[in-house]
Formats: sequence, C-alpha cells, structure tokens
Amino acid sequence: MGKRLIHQRRGSANTPYISPSFKHKGPVAYPLIDEGEGIIVDIIHNPGTSSPVSVVEVNGKKFKMLAPEGAIVGNKIRFTKEPLIKPGNVLPLGSIPEGTHIYNIESKPGDGGKFARSGGNYGTVMSHGDKVIVKLPSGSQKKLNAGCRATIGVAAGGGRGEKPFMKAGKKYHAVRPRARVYPIVRGVAMNPVDHPHGGGAHQHVGKSSTVSRRAPAGRKVGSISARRTGKR
Repeated sequence: MGKRLIHQRRGSANTPYISPSFKHKGPVAYPLIDEGEGIIVDIIHNPGTSSPVSVVEVNGKKFKMLAPEGAIVGNKIRFTKEPLIKPGNVLPLGSIPEGTHIYNIESKPGDGGKFARSGGNYGTVMSHGDKVIVKLPSGSQKKLNAGCRATIGVAAGGGRGEKPFMKAGKKYHAVRPRARVYPIVRGVAMNPVDHPHGGGAHQHVGKSSTVSRRAPAGRKVGSISARRTGKR
C-alpha cells in the first residue's frame, strides 16, 4: 500500500509541519493612523522574520514594526503625508521622492506592508503618475496605489544570511518558525514505500518522471503535466 508522500503529509495541519505560533511575536504591521509621532521603546528578536522588530508607542498604544537599519531605542518615528525623508518614517508612496530606498511596502492601502520585509532588503521608488512604480528587491517593477505606505530606509538585519549555518540543527531551528519545507529529500534517495522514485540497485527514477494531471495523488511527483521535457 505504501505511505503517503511527504508533501501530502505536509499539506495537512499535522503538528510537525506547521509553523509554531508560540515563536511568533504577533502581527508586524503599520497601525491604522495617517498622522502622528511614535517612539521606539524596544527592539526585539522575532524568529518568524529575518529583520528585528521594533516596538513603537503611538498615542499610548504599542505596535510592532520592522526596524530600520541603525534604529535605537528612543528614536522617533513620524507617520505623515509630508515628504519628511528620514529612516524609519512612514509615508504614502505618493509623497516619497524618486530614488528613495523604502521597505515594508503595502500592496493595498492599509494592509500593513507586504513587500521588501526581509533583513537588508529595500525597494526603490522609480516614478510617479496615476500609479507609483516601485522597483522591488527581486528587480521586478510593480505599479502600486499612491496611497500605499512604506518605511523610509533599509530593513535592519542585513547580512544575516552571510553567516554559514555550520550544522543541520541550526538550519532546522532557523527554518522551523517560517513554515518552510526543510529538509528536502530527493525521491530517488527514498525507499519504494515512501516515494514512486524510490528503490532500485542505484539511485535512478526508473520510469517516466512526467505524470498526467489526472494521476492519483500518490503517483503525482516529478514533472506534473509538463508541456515539454528535455534540453532546450
């Protein structure tokens, strides 16, 4: 009969494969205010993000936001529509001059920030018009509403990925809170009971790795409904 494939097991809400909620420090997003001034009262480590999280107090309430590079406790942060270009300030894209580095960019006005959130990442405002064109860290350019907010500067925590993990346990604990697929094991390295590509005298697929879209779930591995295969 065989076992269910590992990606089938990962798809269900079983305990070993979900992101543990107790490791997350709560939502990290902009507060729903247009104008105001806040102060950074604490900077904390959040296992769910590669960037440190700053605790900002605004009008007596505390919110969690991604810290800008160079942030320290006591720094003031402005939420404004005026072009006050200072690292940490939160402005709508329509008020940010072209060429400015920004991070934690909203996809829609008020969603709290969706793009350029990793440590050391930033986007760049390219041009203004009916929509604001922003160059994302991937190099792609995106048209966004001028009312979408972003933080001036670069997300703190840059260079964290340059330090080698040295051992698999460190990698496991770093990846676990982010609900990523780890470790990734090749199907040909498994036994026949675990994977359709498993078994054999040496590690080889042993059958066509292209499968039909209508194949049963336990067979659907490899190139699923591929339009073409082979070298181009």
